[in-house]
Parts: sequence; structure tokens; C-alpha cells
Amino acid sequence: MKFSMIIVLSSTLLFSCTPLAYAQKVASPPAPTPTPSPAPAPSPPYVNLTDLLSVAGPFHNFLNYLESTKVIDTFQNQANNTDEGITIFVPKDDAFKNLKKASLSNLTQDQLKQLILFHALPHYYSLSDFKNLSQVSPVSTFAGAGGYALNFTDTSGTVHLDSGWSKTKVSSSVHSTDPVAIYQVDKVLLPEAIFGTNIPPTPAPAPAPDTSPTADSPTSDDSAGAGSAPGKSPPNSSYRINGVGIWSQLVLAIAGVLVLFL
Repeated sequence: MKFSMIIVLSSTLLFSCTPLAYAQKVASPPAPTPTPSPAPAPSPPYVNLTDLLSVAGPFHNFLNYLESTKVIDTFQNQANNTDEGITIFVPKDDAFKNLKKASLSNLTQDQLKQLILFHALPHYYSLSDFKNLSQVSPVSTFAGAGGYALNFTDTSGTVHLDSGWSKTKVSSSVHSTDPVAIYQVDKVLLPEAIFGTNIPPTPAPAPAPDTSPTADSPTSDDSAGAGSAPGKSPPNSSYRINGVGIWSQLVLAIAGVLVLFL
């Protein structure tokens, strides 16, 4: 009897512990393996605008203005420290030579700085972007909006720029890799805010000098007859000779008549 009770108690104890052990085994899954975090994207290489403009072009005049006005620092910061990037329109050295001497020499230092800032947009634009950009013109430049804005038109893939005072086009792409685009233009961009809206007309050619005598200057005939009475011509030398001959003949005729009577 005691033996049977021991067997029953052992069996009951075995059956009650087995589900608990199984449940504990199922309830504790293995710890998940941690997923490695992705490596950070490499930062874009530093773009040195001075180096780019020094080896292309030549853009020496524009680069000199960039450095003298300190605008190079503004452009350099926009190119490397912002997400927007930058687009720069760079005139060749010949474009500055074709300007009138007074165009830039009469500007104040602040106006000159604004003129150089006028040659850039605070965003990166590829050549294909200008087709859409022409539909939202005018576009503000680094110099500002209004009189410092640029109008763009895309004609069969050729980008034209209009400042209201000067018109030019993009003649070649110097560098176009996000975040920096540099395009060569044929003329210096002159903003309306500085140069105004009344474009001076092309001066007419100077008239040929008038070689005809003036009304007050005497002619050679007038000088010759300066001592004569008005309305009378000076006596002729042949008239005087003929008068002397007639008198001589008359005297000789009278003398001949007297000789006959004597």
C-alpha cells in the first residue's frame, strides 16, 4: 500500500514538473544578434574655386575681382558648407577688355562687390536644369532680387542670360559636378540696380567737316575790288591802253591839219 502511494505521488510530481520545464524552455528564445549600423556616407571632396579658375579660361580678371572684393570666401563657403551648392557664370578676360573704361572704374567698392556677387546663383544647376529655370525667371542671384535678378532662356540647348542691361550666353561648361557648376559667358554681367535701365544708344558717326567758305568771309574777287565803288567793276587795263591810243591818233590828226594850213 505504501509502495503504491509512492508511485502515485512520483508520477503526479513528474507530470506536473514536465510542462513547467517545457514552458520555461519555450519562453526563453535565444537573444537576437545585433544588426550593425550602416557606415556614414563619405563627405564630398573639398572644391577649391581658385584652383578651378586658375587652370581654365583664362579667367584672371574675374579671379582678381573675386579676391579683391573677398567674394571668393562667400562662394567657397557656399560650395563646401551648404547643401544647396553654387552656380557661377565666369566672363573670360576678353570680356573685361571689351567694356568701356568707365564701366567699372567709376564703381564704389561696394558696387563692385555687388557686381561680382551678381555672377552667381545660390544653388547648383546643371545645364539641363536651365530649361525649367527659364520658366520661373527672373531668378535671384547672390547679389539679391529685383535689379539684381537674371532672366534665362533656353534656345535649342543654348542658355541665354539677360540682366536688363547686358545680354550674353553660356559658351562652355568649365565644371559641372554637384555641388559646384561653373559656366563661361561671353560678356560681363551688368545689373540694372547699378547701371540703370536706360541703355545709351550707339553714338551717331561724327559729321564730315564743312569745307565751304562762310558767308562772312570775302572771296578773292571781293578782295580785289575792295577799293571800288559798290556795283562797279574796277577799270580794265586794256580799256586804258585803248583810250591812250585814241587820244594819240586825235592829236596827230589835229597836228596834220595845222601843218596843211600853215
